[in-house]
Amino acid sequence: MDFTLDPSLQEAADLAALVIGRARAPELWTALVDAGLVEIALPADVQGDDLGPAGAAVVLTELGRAAAVTPTLATLMLGALPLVRAGTPAKELLSRVVDEHAVLTGALHEPSVAFPATPRVTAEPGPDGFTVDGVKVGVPDAEAAERILVPVTRRPGGPGLLAVDPRTPGVSILRTPGAGPLAPYRVSFDQVSVPASALVGDAAAVNDLYRLAAAGAASYADGLLAGALALTVTHVGSREQFGRPLATFQAVAQEIADVYLASRTLHLLATSAIWRLQTGADPGTDAEVAAFWVASSLPEAIGVCHHLHGGLGLDRDYPLHRYSAAASDLARLVGGPENTLDRLGARYVCSST
Repeated sequence: MDFTLDPSLQEAADLAALVIGRARAPELWTALVDAGLVEIALPADVQGDDLGPAGAAVVLTELGRAAAVTPTLATLMLGALPLVRAGTPAKELLSRVVDEHAVLTGALHEPSVAFPATPRVTAEPGPDGFTVDGVKVGVPDAEAAERILVPVTRRPGGPGLLAVDPRTPGVSILRTPGAGPLAPYRVSFDQVSVPASALVGDAAAVNDLYRLAAAGAASYADGLLAGALALTVTHVGSREQFGRPLATFQAVAQEIADVYLASRTLHLLATSAIWRLQTGADPGTDAEVAAFWVASSLPEAIGVCHHLHGGLGLDRDYPLHRYSAAASDLARLVGGPENTLDRLGARYVCSST
């Protein structure tokens, strides 16, 4: 299969690189929205270009290449696209993303478990909606979000997806430690009353949210590792030791080759996972495999880049530390290596029975 970007996606990638290179960090999210780089993934009824996950992925990859931190991953892959793909009437909310730079996010984890198939957060049905109880952790951009997509277990009804306004009484948001500048949040629900219209999907929508989150994280990680590799190649090509560039030493060349192979593998996994989501193909285990590489191989490969930089890699005036911080945050977002491997194993067991 040919994963070459079509002209519209290539133009979006080029524009994203241009905007990221010109905008100041605090203004980058606004600049991306104003440039149409968020709406490209959204449907035409909200002024979007309907490019779906593929449109989101090219922007996320360019953001990763610069280790730029914005709410783009959360808003598109944990918020807007899960709503669109679930068939939820959300035109007003999505229009606020385009017109007012609104932020959306999703709650992927609970204490001690990531991507739960049967969430411990419960939603008890009532005459006017649901009463939500429980705790979610590791929620990106929760404090700024207009809505949080919350996987719950309905009693009765099984797993479902609720779009919860974080300003609703009974919702508490606590910032928790993170590696990067945008730390994740712990979100608690204590007898939170939400209307019936907050239900935006069933178990299938929850699974789709998880796949979009993993594929989006892999797309950002694809750019992140490519950017870290480019920094490292430039460094070892110009830094001399014993009168020779570091790149001419066999051990250095071997380590650079290992990072290159990890980068190309991550690119293939991210592209394949996005392609399956974009085309509606059988998702297989691509999202889980991509998440495992993000959780395990990405931090390891960027660690090699740090090693090849020596002490310079630890200098906060040098950009490499932003790449390692983002890699740590992404590894946590997808659930860590053990959890992602467990999820992958469970998918193989299910597919063989």
